[in-house]
Amino acid sequence: MSVLSESAATAARGRKTVRWVVLIAALALVFDGYDLVVYGTVVSSLLDDPSQLGPLDAAQAGALGSYALVGVMVGALVVGAVGDFLGRRKVMLINIAWFSIGMALTSMATSVFAFGILRFLTGIGVGALVATAGAVVAEFAPAGKKNFYNAIVYSGVPAGATLASVLAIVFNGILDWRGLFMIGALPIVFLLPVALFKLPESPRWLQARGRQHEAELLSVKTGIPLLAAPASTATAGTAASAVQQKAGFAGLASRRYAVPTAFLGIMSFSGLLLTYGLNTWLPEIMSQYGYDKNYSLMFLVTLNAGAVVGGLIASRSADKFGAKRIVSTTFALAALSLVLLTFGFPLPVLLTAIAIAGVGTLGTQVLIYGLVSNYYATSVRAAGVAWCAGFGRLGGIFGPLLGGFLIAAGVQTATAFYVFAGVALAGALVTLFLPKRPVTEESSGLAEDRQAPAMATAANIVGND
Repeated sequence: MSVLSESAATAARGRKTVRWVVLIAALALVFDGYDLVVYGTVVSSLLDDPSQLGPLDAAQAGALGSYALVGVMVGALVVGAVGDFLGRRKVMLINIAWFSIGMALTSMATSVFAFGILRFLTGIGVGALVATAGAVVAEFAPAGKKNFYNAIVYSGVPAGATLASVLAIVFNGILDWRGLFMIGALPIVFLLPVALFKLPESPRWLQARGRQHEAELLSVKTGIPLLAAPASTATAGTAASAVQQKAGFAGLASRRYAVPTAFLGIMSFSGLLLTYGLNTWLPEIMSQYGYDKNYSLMFLVTLNAGAVVGGLIASRSADKFGAKRIVSTTFALAALSLVLLTFGFPLPVLLTAIAIAGVGTLGTQVLIYGLVSNYYATSVRAAGVAWCAGFGRLGGIFGPLLGGFLIAAGVQTATAFYVFAGVALAGALVTLFLPKRPVTEESSGLAEDRQAPAMATAANIVGND
């Protein structure tokens, strides 16, 4: 086989691998988004009908909505501790099954206590998936398109949220809340078998663990390039040892990453507080403006559809101008649009403002995951994304609680939007002060990749082997 045809074959394998990885990761996160919003679509029914789980008031319902987010935080932090040691593929497979089983069992709950415990356990699987997906995409996506591919994957979250809202409207009066939760168990039926056969381990993860020979074989098979060894390493043995840096949370605590890790955590905290707070309480807040249930669910659809479309467009800009600049801008847009919601505009203008709020909340969180995934080196990538997802979920936990507290306290609906706008503005300011990415051999290699087509780089590496 000629060098040219071998390069073309390698490029084709690489494109096929990336497509499967992106598809599987995105579908996994669709059901994270579904889980995010499905509770918000049924919370009014649970409040109105004590025969379902027992009597609930707004504050209790807000707390119940946070139980899954506590589980997400635990799952993300646990996978951050072990994910850089276990591997990307194994974590993805285990938690697709975990999440699906949790959703099925939750649909069978008959008490508030059981519902809360099962939501917590389901959240553990969700958190592990969210934390791992970013690491997977960062290690498979070609240079120059990492933010875009990451946005495709994490847009699964708002896409799933939109799906939950649409299904709640379509099946209104046909399926009760139990049926809607059972839909969330479908990944074990179709996604897990596909992932078993089509999701490979990350060659770069194998390389980072010092398993160079396995990494090279898998790189040839998948067409995914490895990172070039540092120029200063003279032998394969020293190259392998150089790649093995501090892994997991120990690497995040190093002088190189400690300060930016704190900033990234606060950014994620802000983004997820807005995301979960609005997705849980937007229907209830808008109902106090006089909109009925179908209108309120339409607002959820608009919020999350705006996040999907706007997030993909913004990711293109992030690849071109830098994710930090775009994230600070979308946070600011969220603050502005939330304030505009209090002005009593006509419905078309109101829907436009809600769509922009979607870009600035969940759409911003999609961009933050991309920023985090590409900020860290491979040896600490899963831990970095897990920290972002885990600490950020404290904001996700606080968001529904904050909304429930404001509604239970009887504050004006405008005040709730002003509070959320203040959080968005704080997120924009923190983003502006995020330190530049530390320079490593890996980041230098990525910079070089941007100067040449990614698949050509893959072919060169395979050829050199």
